Amino acid sequence: MITIKKYPNRRLYDTAQSQYVNLDYIKQLIEQREEFTVIDSKTKDDITKTILLQIISESETSDGQSLLTNSLLKQLIRFYDTDMQLYVRQYLEQSLLQFIEQQDKMQGVMQNMMDSNPFSMFSKMMEKNMDMWKSSGDPKKPKE
Repeated sequence: MITIKKYPNRRLYDTAQSQYVNLDYIKQLIEQREEFTVIDSKTKDDITKTILLQIISESETSDGQSLLTNSLLKQLIRFYDTDMQLYVRQYLEQSLLQFIEQQDKMQGVMQNMMDSNPFSMFSKMMEKNMDMWKSSGDPKKPKE
């Protein structure tokens, strides 16, 4: 687990790497599925959610790149402070996990299709043949 400290000057410090980092670095950790927490250096509070929301907020500034539409955000806000809040959170977490699993499976299938592509197979056969020719030495040279 990586611990990142946030200092009063708003700088972030990765204690594992002993270096200052930025939000892009934290986004890379997320993309690499690294586990981390962000701790306020003064209060020792876990402020990971605040940093994650900041990353989302910055990512949502462009309508073309946005995941969260105004309609979706309004619907989510309506569930706060209701009896359904816990269920909606669990539903969203499970739905996204299943979506990611399906996406990973599809990428695996696509990779297998690309690997079994006739041109790819032909290319691999040619590479093996070239390797055999190279390993057998000069064909003009008599074998001893």
